Amino acid sequence: MTAKATTSATWEQDVINAPGPVLVDFWAAWCGPCRMVSPVLDEIATENPDKITVLKLNVDENPDLAMKYQITSIPAMKVFQGGEVKTSIIGAKPKFALEKDLAAYLG
Repeated sequence: MTAKATTSATWEQDVINAPGPVLVDFWAAWCGPCRMVSPVLDEIATENPDKITVLKLNVDENPDLAMKYQITSIPAMKVFQGGEVKTSIIGAKPKFALEKDLAAYLG
């Protein structure tokens, strides 16, 4: 299962009004570290479909959301719950490190 894309048009429905925690990967096509972390996030999404939703937001195509959430370097991941940012993760990390950062949601 690969993480699906979200956009400014679907943000409210996909993220703000989501019933459970949502991890949003803020990325861009030209970002090497973003491409490295993408398959790791897909694995986490596949292994935890009932615990956390993983979405990707292209910052070049949705600059309004990148600005709103103060994305200054990518990859940046934010976990939203109840429409609010609960956790922020900056930079590409190996799977075990990401799972540690997300333990509160994956447990």
